[in-house]
Amino acid sequence: MAVTVVVPSVLAAAAGGRSSLEVPAAEARTVGEALDAVGREYPILGRRLRNERGTLRRHVNAYVGGEDVRRLEGLATPVRDGQEVLVVQSIAGG
Repeated sequence: MAVTVVVPSVLAAAAGGRSSLEVPAAEARTVGEALDAVGREYPILGRRLRNERGTLRRHVNAYVGGEDVRRLEGLATPVRDGQEVLVVQSIAGG
């Protein structure tokens, strides 16, 4: 099985036009590992999700089981086989 990383349509172009990416569960025991795997396959997407320090960019949120990972264990939040990591990009403006 796999962990699914779901990205918003605005980032799909950086993921080869895909909004849903499968990562083998063995490579994605945490949110960080799932994003690492996606970033290896789609480097531009990886740079749009994480900053130079490897943390989520300020306007990028990730959710597992409906919970913001920043309120859980951050990128160390565990993910299980069959779960989704939902990536949401905040929209700023006025």
